Amino acid sequence: MARAIWSGVITFGLVTVPVGLYTATEDHTVHFHQLQRGTSDRIRNRRVNERTGDEVGTGDIVKGFPVGEGEYVVVEPDELDEIAPGRSQTIDISDFVELGAIEPVYFDRTYYVAPRGKEYTNVYELLRAALAEGNKAGIATFVMRNKQYLTALRAEDKVLVLQTLHWADEVRDPGSELPELPSGRAGSGKERQMALQLVDALSGEWQPERYHDTYQEKVRDLVRAKAEGQEIAVAEAAPEATNVIDLMQALEGSLEAARSGRGGKETAERSTGSAGRRPARTAPDAKTAKPRSRSRSAPQSKSGRKSARSRGSGTGTGSGTGGGGGESRSELRKLSKAELYQRAADQEIAGRSKMSREELVDALAGSGRRRKKSAA
Repeated sequence: MARAIWSGVITFGLVTVPVGLYTATEDHTVHFHQLQRGTSDRIRNRRVNERTGDEVGTGDIVKGFPVGEGEYVVVEPDELDEIAPGRSQTIDISDFVELGAIEPVYFDRTYYVAPRGKEYTNVYELLRAALAEGNKAGIATFVMRNKQYLTALRAEDKVLVLQTLHWADEVRDPGSELPELPSGRAGSGKERQMALQLVDALSGEWQPERYHDTYQEKVRDLVRAKAEGQEIAVAEAAPEATNVIDLMQALEGSLEAARSGRGGKETAERSTGSAGRRPARTAPDAKTAKPRSRSRSAPQSKSGRKSARSRGSGTGTGSGTGGGGGESRSELRKLSKAELYQRAADQEIAGRSKMSREELVDALAGSGRRRKKSAA
């Protein structure tokens, strides 16, 4: 069970709720150690005097605010501690505002708020329900780890959520920061109407589990492949910008693809003339990949890989990236999402661009059963 990173009370009016604060998210980024090339020696960061090159202990380090060339106002750590806000025990709600009135750019980190004991659940739920029914957010400041935060307390299903907010002077004005912004309404009425139709055709329910960090998946595939001496995948080239002259054609192609359930990427590429781009090669999954060898069965070139994919696609035996016609669900689940997507593309499975990994497995397994029936 998670431990509270902060404990205190929420107050609104004369009502007080003892609560604990819990981290709502976690980082799934693949982390690496730094090593010296050609060795397994770890690289460590050290604090050194840039003039002498000598390492300096933390007790001998002070803070300096630059005021000129080589001139600093020196501040001792104790002096900062003396003016820092004390360790606050209170999230005092000063205002309630419309939740939709807070621009998304202001939101920073998210925390779950939980009552500290069963005896406080009723008043906790009272506050949550009031925020939910009124679609309001409670604005408050509080101090955690010697830093003051502006926060918005809002309601989710069965839980209160505290979101730290950026201060007003931390949010940049896009009009003064960005080099180019539209000066007026763009496009003809027909283009705008078609864009609205495309957005409507691609609209659906918010299902966060459908989306995956494909880059981190590829990083893990890369690490596994390198650990087993396998070939490294080459990323697909970035899509080309839509030519303004071809905008109507691209919109029509995208809308046609969206309505037919194929997803807009393939047809849009054909419409803008980018279909001839080199396709990405897929890295072998660590669980199914075979070590490189000089045997005839191991593909050694692009043409060899293409031939293997064609053979797998034509026979439905599952060999090569174009297979998927004969594998069981358990065999398909051993493949990476990129490999599953490639097989779905080879078999022209509709809607594959919007499918999750498990949906791709189901679609490929169903396609295999249909092929067996037609062959019989």
